[in-house]
Amino acid sequence: MSARTLNGLASVALISLALGCERGTPASAMLAAKPTGLSPDFSASANNHHMRWDIVSVNFATLTLSAGGVASARANDGSKITLTGSGTYRSNPGNPQDVTGGGTWQTFEPSGGSTGSGSYTVTGLVSFILAPGTFPLQHDNIGDPNGADVRAGLLVVRIAYSDGSEGTLVVSCHIVGTPDAVFEGVTASKGFVDYWNREAPPAPPGNANRTAFHVID
Repeated sequence: MSARTLNGLASVALISLALGCERGTPASAMLAAKPTGLSPDFSASANNHHMRWDIVSVNFATLTLSAGGVASARANDGSKITLTGSGTYRSNPGNPQDVTGGGTWQTFEPSGGSTGSGSYTVTGLVSFILAPGTFPLQHDNIGDPNGADVRAGLLVVRIAYSDGSEGTLVVSCHIVGTPDAVFEGVTASKGFVDYWNREAPPAPPGNANRTAFHVID
């Protein structure tokens, strides 16, 4: 990605790539005014912090992060699951996990026809690992307005679907400064089907497949 000055939509696209693309992070140089890394009192394991996860929406006109987004992933045959959702948890499995949350789901056959829909509920925490990173947008409607409590990382939770099936949900957040091995988006399993191939965030003004974690304690 070029480090030259960009204007208009190209500048917005650069912010988008910083939030949800694993092709490198030169965009961090354009956001040098923002604090980098993690606060000194926030350990690499996010030990027992109260956290919130969201599948988010981004308004690229105002560079604002909000709850209420959608994200999708595909199975081995190209069939797809699309999810909304948010929830809370404590990151240390040795302490009360305070797990809440859920959202909606819809599945599609490879040709695009709907094969089912409903809601899901988070039933347990499997793991959460914090990752480094700096919030790349200007406004946050979920937590601190300046995005000071946004974090990157990898969350795995158990979920129960409204049709009686069970599975897991993986929420992964990549922001400026996050290692490129970390993807942006979600994957999920439902019954014996693993929707392992996450769909990448689209270029602006496309708005999907983005996630965020917030410290809420």
